[in-house]
Amino acid sequence: MGKSTLLNALVGSKVSITSPKPQTTRDAIQGVVTRPEGQIVFVDSPGVHAAERELGKRMQREIDRAGSGCHCVLVVVDATRRPDRGDKAAIERAASLRAPALLALNKIDRLAGKSTLLGLISEYQQLHDFKEYVPISAVNGSQLDVLLKLIYAELPESPPYYPDDYITDQPERFLAAELIRERILHETQQEVPHATTVAIERWEDEPRLLRISATVYVERVGQKAILLGKGGAMMKRIATFARESLEERFGKKVFLEVFVKVKSKWRDRPSFMKTLDQRRFALDAVRADLDDEEDGPLVFGEPGEE
Repeated sequence: MGKSTLLNALVGSKVSITSPKPQTTRDAIQGVVTRPEGQIVFVDSPGVHAAERELGKRMQREIDRAGSGCHCVLVVVDATRRPDRGDKAAIERAASLRAPALLALNKIDRLAGKSTLLGLISEYQQLHDFKEYVPISAVNGSQLDVLLKLIYAELPESPPYYPDDYITDQPERFLAAELIRERILHETQQEVPHATTVAIERWEDEPRLLRISATVYVERVGQKAILLGKGGAMMKRIATFARESLEERFGKKVFLEVFVKVKSKWRDRPSFMKTLDQRRFALDAVRADLDDEEDGPLVFGEPGEE
């Protein structure tokens, strides 16, 4: 669908990670757009899906939190395909909120002609009476100004919530963990990326160098082996690309070291779920809750020049 790609394009900075895999976004993430017309606080929520594991239930609670008190609902769908079960579930959730709803049909840059788009809009009109239907491309920026104008029209007048240079509510440590997880999502397949989470263990921010120590948790020894790769090659690749993303995001050299550890069935453990929110819980809470079955070797990402 491209929700996170759209948020990053609107904000003008990377505040939410992206990948082609479903359920990439696990937390409700704020992205703030401030223009002369006013300020918009976007909340990028996890995708609506049938939650079976504790992690999925937590993500659904994040969706509820994101929708609470909103003044406008923006449903983002993929214009290159017909609505599926996930799209319909998202529309049902949007319809349940007491706020005007807009439909953004993303990826129009991939469409050959307008006839397909018009037919798709007609199909979505049968599902819900959206206030506006806006074809957009988050990748090339097409129609994003039109979308913003329509959103501004739905918002009440009020003083800005945040300073003009404020763009997200995510702490730097959370962003760093997400950028490492983003690389895992891109480099691994099947169950491994969804069975993975990242915790920042050490953060030393110097004027010209940022030192980060991170732990990647998986659920099974086999997943750990896949993540490490032969001779640690896969994790070195992940760490290298992650370090480059971190340097781009934070504007300085980064030294990154990564541990890989096994935490059996972590997605089904409510107490461990609490430790995943690095916005709210101290690192001591993470360490206190972990009863790791296997530590594994330390794998270093290619460090930046000191």
